Amino acid sequence: MPKIKLDNLTKRYGNVEVLHGINLEMEDAEFTVLVGPSGCGKSTTLRMIAGLEDVSSGEIYIDGRPVSHLEPKERDLAMVFQDYALYPHMNVAKNMSFALRLQKRPKKEINQKIGDVAEMLGLTDFLHRKPAELSGGQRQRVAMGRALTRDSATFLFDEPLSNLDAKLRTQMRAELATLRQRIHKNMIYVTHDQIEAMTLADRIVVMHAGRIQQQGSPEQLFKKPVNKFVAGFLGTPPMNFLTATVVQEGDITFLESQHLKLRCDEPTEFRLQQSKSREIELGIRPSDLHFDPDVGPDSSIKVDVVVSEYVGAQSVLIGDCGGEKVMVELKSDTPVQLGQKLRFKVHLADIHFFNLSDGLALS
Repeated sequence: MPKIKLDNLTKRYGNVEVLHGINLEMEDAEFTVLVGPSGCGKSTTLRMIAGLEDVSSGEIYIDGRPVSHLEPKERDLAMVFQDYALYPHMNVAKNMSFALRLQKRPKKEINQKIGDVAEMLGLTDFLHRKPAELSGGQRQRVAMGRALTRDSATFLFDEPLSNLDAKLRTQMRAELATLRQRIHKNMIYVTHDQIEAMTLADRIVVMHAGRIQQQGSPEQLFKKPVNKFVAGFLGTPPMNFLTATVVQEGDITFLESQHLKLRCDEPTEFRLQQSKSREIELGIRPSDLHFDPDVGPDSSIKVDVVVSEYVGAQSVLIGDCGGEKVMVELKSDTPVQLGQKLRFKVHLADIHFFNLSDGLALS
């Protein structure tokens, strides 16, 4: 399997630069997910790898060979688009086998591959139907099947699950994870859904405004985000952000705002020394706030409960902390009433700190 490298990749439309020097290396048989909000440049990056967009400057290397001048068919790639792109006059079987028939593969081999992929994608009963006779989710599965039947070295996915319903989307995530373990090929996957990124990726590449913000394993990005954007983008419910002031009272350091006054331990004081000012942003994940009616004020956050969202075994509380919204994730049988003023314990080691000026994390 080839190693793919993007070297200072830039894309311009006229005088507008939308990708600003992308540098990225994707190892053999790695499942890489490009994730970010709409307009961040992730699909443009994927289309440049595929050869569907011209490179303004920089280079794309596949196995050390520059390919930005090559046609898409010369790059040994298979791509799944968001909008199906199926042949309306062909049935499912012919759509899925189109590339194999162009390569004049043996009929037995074609039928075997179609059968295997159709079974995996739940399309066995639809092989003789045409795209107009299928639902949107079924059409997307056919588009995925067409790519998977090819024997390409690299698979590119441009938000392939976006048109599926919630249940099928969850099922297809599991199927993709299983597929990745079975075929051991390069997969580059674009999505705006951070759950897909966290559950599928070997490596996540978080993009924003045409730049890579951070890349690494899901665990690395979740536990050690390099800036406020990455911290807020990954995680459901999203991370809470609270502004606090570093206050010195004798030999004791506190983080203080209207509804909190946290006493700092020595490791926290050391981290705070990196701050560019006395004002700092705290990042706390909803799951790191723990309901404890007996907790003291110097290790807790006071929240006025506004909304409680019941989601089964868990509930998500939405509250107010000095004018800033706070979300808390806790067991649904926790005795909480709307309008209550509660304290939630927080461990200093679980708090992420960010500079107010540039949003960079304090390590």
